[in-house]
Amino acid sequence: MSEAPFCRDCLTPAAESLASRCKACGSPRLLRHKERDTLSIAHVDCDAFFAAVEKRDDPSLADKPVIIGGGKRGVVSTACYVARTFGVRSAMPMFQALKLCPHATVIKPNGEKYRKAGHEVRQLMLELTPLVEPVSIDEAFLDLTGTERLHHGSPALTLARFAHKVEKEIGITISVGLSYNKFLAKIASDLQKPRGFSIIGREEAADFLAEKPVGMIPGIGASAQARLAKVDVTQIAHLRDIPLKVLFEALGRDAQRLVRLAWGEDTRRVTPERETKGISAETTFETDLRSFEDLEPILWRLSEKVSRRMKAAGLAGRSVTLKLKDSEFRLATRTRSGLAPTQLAARLFEPARQMLKASCDGTAFRLIGIGAADLCDGAEADQGDLADQTVVKQAHMEAAIDRIRDKFGATALQKGITLRKPQR
Repeated sequence: MSEAPFCRDCLTPAAESLASRCKACGSPRLLRHKERDTLSIAHVDCDAFFAAVEKRDDPSLADKPVIIGGGKRGVVSTACYVARTFGVRSAMPMFQALKLCPHATVIKPNGEKYRKAGHEVRQLMLELTPLVEPVSIDEAFLDLTGTERLHHGSPALTLARFAHKVEKEIGITISVGLSYNKFLAKIASDLQKPRGFSIIGREEAADFLAEKPVGMIPGIGASAQARLAKVDVTQIAHLRDIPLKVLFEALGRDAQRLVRLAWGEDTRRVTPERETKGISAETTFETDLRSFEDLEPILWRLSEKVSRRMKAAGLAGRSVTLKLKDSEFRLATRTRSGLAPTQLAARLFEPARQMLKASCDGTAFRLIGIGAADLCDGAEADQGDLADQTVVKQAHMEAAIDRIRDKFGATALQKGITLRKPQR
């Protein structure tokens, strides 16, 4: 049995195990659970992260619906919790979001600002444990096993202190899920957003999962759910009872792993380093574009953006992918692999430009993107050889341009191609 509940707001232990409010500050946010002090795997997720950062920087937005996204033809990157009460959700088309919440404040995403805040949260995580596994800019798994003496308290108390510190020092809120494995910790962090702290213990896991929809299990997407529904599997408990042969037919060789998750079993460790699979940038247009001449300058700007991100991360790419989405929302990708490692915008742009030219057949496009993958250490990039002696010159030129932009702003120097006006 765990110790008496403690207050998540002032961190004071409750004098009575059945207390409903903290006697010190009056808060009802008391953390109690039978297994609270024996669990150490956590998932931390920042609440409506992009919107939270914007509200932090502009207090006048505190009680207003805020949508982070780009233009009427873009999609919602993040909706604050006020906007969500109107039905606005992430990845929703902007025109639909604005129909649901026409009075929302719409803010264009500011990647640099969000990365800075995400880095600050990550640094506070690393003060708790070196075992931090980033999932994205605003979420991560933590393993606090064996940290009780270091932090003078259980992992649960340490995480409550951490949540308090993030609010005070960074000005945003987080939700915490605590359990005995990553799968359940991730589920727990979603249960009481925002400012949540939920616990799923060993004794309750199987019963807790039983009546949940199968889609709660990672790896069971919409198409897999449809296949499972045909064999009457809609709840997680159904996965435990159906013959494995039937599951293999519906889910393939991943079936056994999914059955283990259905019982709350997950042996994955929290690993501090996650391999970055790719670095990309994309944009959605206000109106569809068809011509290569209109799309080429946009592709160059995106190539520069990917280049900056790779240089900041100390990475280089050996393949380039072009992404195009047409007016019917059909997505097409083309990839050029086997390239010499590069961080340079010009070297990313050229193969993507060739693929774009081949794709411009009169189709109306609403989105274009470029990505670099097959990543390696940036130290390997743009070395040049006897067959390619121009790359070193290009690298020096881009480095000089980067220094000028760092000093005078991103628009201080621009390539002539970016000044081209779209044809109408």
